[in-house]
Amino acid sequence: MSLDTTLDTNTEDLIAEARRQVEICNACRYCEGFCSVFPAMTRQKAFADGDITQLANLCHNCRGCYYSCQYTPPHEFALNLPAALAEVRQDSWERLVRPRRLARLFHTHGVALALGLVVGFALMFLAVSTMPPEDGEGFYAYLSHVAMVAIFLPAFVLPLVVAGVAVRDYWREIGAPRPAWRDFTVAMDRGARLKNLSGGQGQGCNFEREDRYTDARRWAHQAVMYGFLLCFASTSVATLMHYLLGMEAPYGPLALPKLLGVPGGILLTGGALWLAALKLRADPDLGAKRVWGGEMAFVLLLAFVAASGLALYWAGGTAALGTLLALHLGSVLVLFLLMPFTKMIHPMIRMAALVAEASQARRKAEGIGREPLAQT
Repeated sequence: MSLDTTLDTNTEDLIAEARRQVEICNACRYCEGFCSVFPAMTRQKAFADGDITQLANLCHNCRGCYYSCQYTPPHEFALNLPAALAEVRQDSWERLVRPRRLARLFHTHGVALALGLVVGFALMFLAVSTMPPEDGEGFYAYLSHVAMVAIFLPAFVLPLVVAGVAVRDYWREIGAPRPAWRDFTVAMDRGARLKNLSGGQGQGCNFEREDRYTDARRWAHQAVMYGFLLCFASTSVATLMHYLLGMEAPYGPLALPKLLGVPGGILLTGGALWLAALKLRADPDLGAKRVWGGEMAFVLLLAFVAASGLALYWAGGTAALGTLLALHLGSVLVLFLLMPFTKMIHPMIRMAALVAEASQARRKAEGIGREPLAQT
């Protein structure tokens, strides 16, 4: 029995429409040289529900296929493959996390939810700071190190477990074969370079300017990705310095946590605001229109987390430090807690999709018979 029999009616309708469009595209094959979706599509003639979910998560919504297509409206086929795959992709993110209602709530009311939670947690941290620890410097003069660990460790680990379960369920749904180590290296290379955001042929993406190709969206994504990784590395290094070397914060401007965190914060802030600007210029009808607000809320939350962190760097020793710290900690806590329910889930599921695609491509090159991505 197929895993797909558990899908609800709305999911089945979205997949059925995406399947209709994919089958037309597979017959035409004009876009065969585009991103990873089209080579994967041409390896088969029939598509199970899990196959459509996999194709949707390979799609980076660059929209080049839409602007190259002769079957878009007003043609009777009415193809809008970027939007059809975006709806399936979005639905998969919402289905695979638990509880599902929270994911759907954020994606449809993201701005209000994120703003309310940030303000609420910031007020909580302000209240806690009125009872400061007996000793401590910098941030720890407002909230002890033990308290920070007690709050943020479970807020990071538990959502990460939820996200890991979602990735596991995604892998089961698409029915991918067991990957080889080389499949992970290929997927990591494509993910690190964001290869599919170059349109597959290196000419760039049509996301915000119709048939004008540009790498702006890829560069903005790379700024966000590498900025986030630098910030994460900064926190990780500071943790090791604290516990292994006994070197406690605050750190000087030339300390490794600052050398990693400041450039990371600048990249993350600039990249997130750039993505928001590109999103405002792009046609919402070529994506998952119903979650536009949730996507924008996530991008702005990332920007605020990074910008407030940079503000803390410059506010050290001033009267503004306590308020800025509360706002920053509140936004970081919201980002962590909502990680599986926002677009933060997409790098994890997309990496699984890239690994599955690398595995299928390798098997074809080695002459191994195709294993369907999803059982039918």
